[in-house]
Amino acid sequence: MIDKSEMISKEQALTGRNDAIALPALHYVNKRPLAAPYPSEMQLAMFGLGCFWGAERKFWECEGVYITLVGYAAGYTPNPSYQEVCSGMTGHNEVVFVVFDPTIVSYEQLLTIFWQSHNPTQGMQQGNDRGTQYRSGVYTYNQEQHDLAVKTRDIYQDKLNQEGHGTITTEIVDASAFYAAEEYHQQYLAKNPGGYCGLGGTGVLFS
Repeated sequence: MIDKSEMISKEQALTGRNDAIALPALHYVNKRPLAAPYPSEMQLAMFGLGCFWGAERKFWECEGVYITLVGYAAGYTPNPSYQEVCSGMTGHNEVVFVVFDPTIVSYEQLLTIFWQSHNPTQGMQQGNDRGTQYRSGVYTYNQEQHDLAVKTRDIYQDKLNQEGHGTITTEIVDASAFYAAEEYHQQYLAKNPGGYCGLGGTGVLFS
Protein backbone atom coordinates (compact mmCIF):
# COMPACT_ATOMS: atom_id res chain seq x y z
CA MET A 1 0.00 0.00 0.00
CA ILE A 2 1.55 3.28 -1.05
CA ASP A 3 1.27 6.62 0.72
CA LYS A 4 -0.66 8.77 -1.77
CA SER A 5 0.80 11.92 -0.23
CA GLU A 6 4.30 10.91 -1.35
CA MET A 7 5.56 10.99 -4.93
CA ILE A 8 6.53 7.62 -6.35
CA SER A 9 9.68 7.01 -8.38
CA LYS A 10 9.73 6.37 -12.11
CA GLU A 11 10.63 2.76 -11.40
CA GLN A 12 7.48 2.30 -9.32
CA ALA A 13 5.12 3.79 -11.90
CA LEU A 14 2.50 1.83 -13.78
CA THR A 15 3.32 0.83 -17.36
CA GLY A 16 0.49 2.68 -19.08
CA ARG A 17 -0.34 2.23 -22.75
CA ASN A 18 0.47 3.46 -26.24
CA ASP A 19 -3.00 4.65 -27.24
CA ALA A 20 -4.29 8.05 -26.20
CA ILE A 21 -7.77 8.50 -24.78
CA ALA A 22 -10.25 9.57 -27.48
CA LEU A 23 -11.52 13.13 -27.24
CA PRO A 24 -14.78 14.68 -28.42
CA ALA A 25 -14.36 16.91 -31.46
CA LEU A 26 -15.56 20.13 -29.84
CA HIS A 27 -15.30 21.95 -26.53
CA TYR A 28 -18.64 21.50 -24.77
CA VAL A 29 -18.91 25.18 -23.81
CA ASN A 30 -17.53 27.22 -26.70
CA LYS A 31 -17.84 24.60 -29.49
CA ARG A 32 -14.28 25.12 -30.74
CA PRO A 33 -12.15 22.15 -31.88
CA LEU A 34 -10.33 20.52 -28.97
CA ALA A 35 -7.51 18.96 -30.93
CA ALA A 36 -4.45 20.71 -32.34
CA PRO A 37 -3.47 22.42 -34.53
CA TYR A 38 -4.66 25.65 -32.94
CA PRO A 39 -4.57 29.11 -34.58
CA SER A 40 -0.98 30.26 -34.93
CA GLU A 41 -1.41 33.29 -32.68
CA MET A 42 -2.41 31.15 -29.71
CA GLN A 43 -0.12 30.23 -26.82
CA LEU A 44 -0.21 27.34 -24.34
CA ALA A 45 -0.35 27.20 -20.55
CA MET A 46 -0.82 24.41 -18.03
CA PHE A 47 -1.78 24.52 -14.35
CA GLY A 48 -2.52 22.11 -11.53
CA LEU A 49 -4.68 23.45 -8.70
CA GLY A 50 -6.58 20.55 -7.21
CA CYS A 51 -9.54 18.67 -8.68
CA PHE A 52 -9.57 19.64 -12.34
CA TRP A 53 -13.36 19.95 -12.68
CA GLY A 54 -13.62 23.29 -10.92
CA ALA A 55 -10.18 24.40 -12.03
CA GLU A 56 -11.10 24.09 -15.70
CA ARG A 57 -14.18 26.28 -15.29
CA LYS A 58 -12.06 29.10 -13.84
CA PHE A 59 -10.13 29.27 -17.10
CA TRP A 60 -12.86 28.67 -19.71
CA GLU A 61 -14.74 31.60 -18.18
CA CYS A 62 -11.77 33.89 -18.83
CA GLU A 63 -12.01 36.14 -21.89
CA GLY A 64 -9.21 35.38 -24.33
CA VAL A 65 -9.02 31.68 -23.51
CA TYR A 66 -9.56 29.76 -26.75
CA ILE A 67 -10.08 26.28 -25.32
CA THR A 68 -9.45 24.30 -22.15
CA LEU A 69 -8.82 20.62 -21.61
CA VAL A 70 -8.36 18.61 -18.44
CA GLY A 71 -5.87 15.82 -18.12
CA TYR A 72 -2.75 14.47 -16.52
CA ALA A 73 0.84 15.72 -16.56
CA ALA A 74 4.10 15.88 -14.60
CA GLY A 75 4.19 12.13 -14.02
CA TYR A 76 5.63 8.99 -15.57
CA THR A 77 2.90 6.69 -16.94
CA PRO A 78 2.00 7.22 -20.62
CA ASN A 79 -1.71 7.68 -21.39
CA PRO A 80 -2.93 6.91 -17.86
CA SER A 81 -6.54 6.37 -16.91
CA TYR A 82 -8.29 8.38 -14.20
CA GLN A 83 -8.33 5.33 -11.93
CA GLU A 84 -4.59 4.87 -12.40
CA VAL A 85 -3.87 8.51 -11.60
CA CYS A 86 -6.04 8.30 -8.47
CA SER A 87 -4.09 5.24 -7.33
CA GLY A 88 -1.02 7.41 -6.84
CA MET A 89 0.98 5.04 -9.03
CA THR A 90 1.51 7.27 -12.09
CA GLY A 91 3.08 10.38 -10.54
CA HIS A 92 0.73 12.59 -12.51
CA ASN A 93 -1.08 15.73 -11.43
CA GLU A 94 -4.64 16.65 -12.44
CA VAL A 95 -4.09 19.66 -14.69
CA VAL A 96 -5.86 22.16 -16.91
CA PHE A 97 -4.36 22.69 -20.37
CA VAL A 98 -5.13 26.19 -21.62
CA VAL A 99 -4.89 27.58 -25.16
CA PHE A 100 -5.10 31.38 -25.02
CA ASP A 101 -4.84 34.48 -27.16
CA PRO A 102 -2.09 36.69 -25.66
CA THR A 103 -3.51 39.77 -27.39
CA ILE A 104 -6.62 39.45 -25.19
CA VAL A 105 -5.39 37.84 -21.96
CA SER A 106 -1.80 37.80 -20.73
CA TYR A 107 -0.02 34.87 -19.14
CA GLU A 108 0.33 36.95 -15.98
CA GLN A 109 -3.47 37.34 -15.87
CA LEU A 110 -3.81 33.57 -16.11
CA LEU A 111 -1.34 33.24 -13.24
CA THR A 112 -3.49 35.61 -11.19
CA ILE A 113 -6.47 33.29 -11.72
CA PHE A 114 -4.27 30.36 -10.73
CA TRP A 115 -2.98 31.86 -7.48
CA GLN A 116 -6.34 33.23 -6.34
CA SER A 117 -8.40 30.13 -7.17
CA HIS A 118 -6.76 27.65 -4.79
CA ASN A 119 -4.63 27.38 -1.68
CA PRO A 120 -1.04 26.87 -2.92
CA THR A 121 0.34 26.13 0.56
CA GLN A 122 -1.17 22.69 1.13
CA GLY A 123 1.39 20.34 -0.38
CA MET A 124 -0.07 17.12 -1.73
CA GLN A 125 -3.71 18.07 -1.28
CA GLN A 126 -6.32 20.71 -1.97
CA GLY A 127 -8.96 21.00 0.70
CA ASN A 128 -10.34 17.55 1.44
CA ASP A 129 -8.83 16.10 -1.74
CA ARG A 130 -5.61 14.36 -0.73
CA GLY A 131 -2.94 12.80 -2.90
CA THR A 132 -0.14 13.73 -5.25
CA GLN A 133 -2.59 14.34 -8.11
CA TYR A 134 -3.98 17.36 -6.22
CA ARG A 135 -0.69 19.23 -5.80
CA SER A 136 -0.25 22.82 -6.89
CA GLY A 137 1.80 23.23 -10.06
CA VAL A 138 2.68 25.62 -12.88
CA TYR A 139 4.02 23.84 -15.96
CA THR A 140 5.78 26.29 -18.22
CA TYR A 141 6.35 26.26 -21.98
CA ASN A 142 9.23 28.76 -22.17
CA GLN A 143 11.61 30.77 -20.03
CA GLU A 144 9.37 33.83 -19.98
CA GLN A 145 6.53 31.79 -18.49
CA HIS A 146 8.89 30.27 -15.94
CA ASP A 147 10.21 33.66 -14.87
CA LEU A 148 6.70 35.09 -14.54
CA ALA A 149 5.57 32.09 -12.50
CA VAL A 150 8.47 32.56 -10.07
CA LYS A 151 7.95 36.34 -9.92
CA THR A 152 4.23 36.06 -9.20
CA ARG A 153 4.80 33.26 -6.67
CA ASP A 154 7.12 35.52 -4.69
CA ILE A 155 4.65 38.43 -4.87
CA TYR A 156 1.81 36.20 -3.71
CA GLN A 157 3.92 34.70 -0.93
CA ASP A 158 4.44 38.18 0.50
CA LYS A 159 0.69 38.76 0.45
CA LEU A 160 0.02 35.38 2.09
CA ASN A 161 2.59 36.16 4.79
CA GLN A 162 0.77 39.37 5.61
CA GLU A 163 -2.43 37.36 6.18
CA GLY A 164 -0.80 34.64 8.29
CA HIS A 165 -0.74 31.86 5.69
CA GLY A 166 2.04 29.33 5.21
CA THR A 167 4.69 28.75 2.59
CA ILE A 168 3.74 28.14 -1.05
CA THR A 169 4.45 24.56 -2.12
CA THR A 170 3.69 25.03 -5.83
CA GLU A 171 6.04 23.21 -8.19
CA ILE A 172 7.19 25.34 -11.13
CA VAL A 173 8.73 23.12 -13.78
CA ASP A 174 8.93 22.74 -17.55
CA ALA A 175 5.76 21.35 -19.10
CA SER A 176 6.00 17.64 -19.83
CA ALA A 177 3.65 15.51 -21.91
CA PHE A 178 -0.04 16.29 -21.42
CA TYR A 179 -2.44 13.34 -21.52
CA ALA A 180 -6.08 14.30 -21.98
CA ALA A 181 -8.54 12.87 -19.48
CA GLU A 182 -11.57 10.80 -20.38
CA GLU A 183 -14.44 12.51 -22.21
CA TYR A 184 -16.75 12.67 -19.18
CA HIS A 185 -14.19 14.80 -17.32
CA GLN A 186 -13.97 17.43 -20.06
CA GLN A 187 -15.92 20.60 -19.13
CA TYR A 188 -17.50 18.51 -16.39
CA LEU A 189 -19.21 21.33 -14.51
CA ALA A 190 -20.86 22.63 -17.67
CA LYS A 191 -22.37 19.19 -18.23
CA ASN A 192 -23.13 18.73 -14.51
CA PRO A 193 -23.86 22.19 -13.02
CA GLY A 194 -24.48 20.73 -9.58
CA GLY A 195 -21.35 18.58 -9.66
CA TYR A 196 -18.61 18.48 -7.06
CA CYS A 197 -16.14 21.36 -6.96
CA GLY A 198 -13.61 21.29 -4.14
CA LEU A 199 -11.82 24.40 -5.35
CA GLY A 200 -11.31 27.11 -2.76
CA GLY A 201 -8.79 29.91 -2.54
CA THR A 202 -7.25 31.58 0.49
CA GLY A 203 -9.28 34.73 0.02
CA VAL A 204 -6.06 36.68 -0.49
CA LEU A 205 -6.09 38.70 -3.70
CA PHE A 206 -3.03 38.83 -5.90
CA SER A 207 -3.46 42.52 -6.59
